[in-house]
Amino acid sequence: MSRWRTRLLVIAPPVAVIAATLLAWWLVVRIFEVPAYLLPAPGAVLDAAWSDRERLGWGAVSTAISATSGFAVAAVVGVTIGSVLGLSRFLERGFYPLTLLLQMVPLIALAPIIVVWLGYGTPAVITSAAIVAVFPVIANTLGGMRSIDRELEEVFTLARAGAASRWWRLRLPAAIPSIVTGLRIAAGLAVIGAIVGEFVSAYAGPRAPLGMVIVAAMRDFRTDLMFGAIGLAAIVGFLLFGIVNLGGWLLLRRWHASAREPSR
Repeated sequence: MSRWRTRLLVIAPPVAVIAATLLAWWLVVRIFEVPAYLLPAPGAVLDAAWSDRERLGWGAVSTAISATSGFAVAAVVGVTIGSVLGLSRFLERGFYPLTLLLQMVPLIALAPIIVVWLGYGTPAVITSAAIVAVFPVIANTLGGMRSIDRELEEVFTLARAGAASRWWRLRLPAAIPSIVTGLRIAAGLAVIGAIVGEFVSAYAGPRAPLGMVIVAAMRDFRTDLMFGAIGLAAIVGFLLFGIVNLGGWLLLRRWHASAREPSR
């Protein structure tokens, strides 16, 4: 019984907040008689999503594939670059400011250049998602590499461990909590990058991604369909974040277990 009560206490707050938000949304539309083209009622959004369910379904699948692929690229590239920069203060001072450009330059300004280089289609969308998501992985990986206990560093120095062994057996395991934090942030940003990339570089059609569905709905003044596509994009982001969060929890549980082994 206590286990079910604990689960209920975890689930109840977000469900209550979502229900209250939908109720407030409905009341605002009804009381102030807001035109549907400005703010459709929740029921109208659900009706539009259901009537265009096939179009939105294919769009969600396409966006999810692009966002997941971009996230995977950002994870590999981010951990690699963060690890390399963590090997040398000189490399960090020289190249880390360049990685800040990925965070400072708006993606909407880079998207046309990406289209010129890669053309229209999925590769450009994946690249957009990766560019947005890679910086948190780099920053958190580098921060984790720099937070290693000096006594452990001295042990590996006395053992005359090489750079590869030091990275694999000391730096990378010690940086796992920071890397997981960076991956969680990157999961949400990857969906944002994919949607923005789709605004510029995706193809329209019956199987267009959610970004193009939003653009097409805007041109047709289908605000209800826009809200449906935005809500579905948010669900894609929540699912990707949930998967990454679950993987991070499993990884951190293993990391904590291995960290306790020497004390046994």
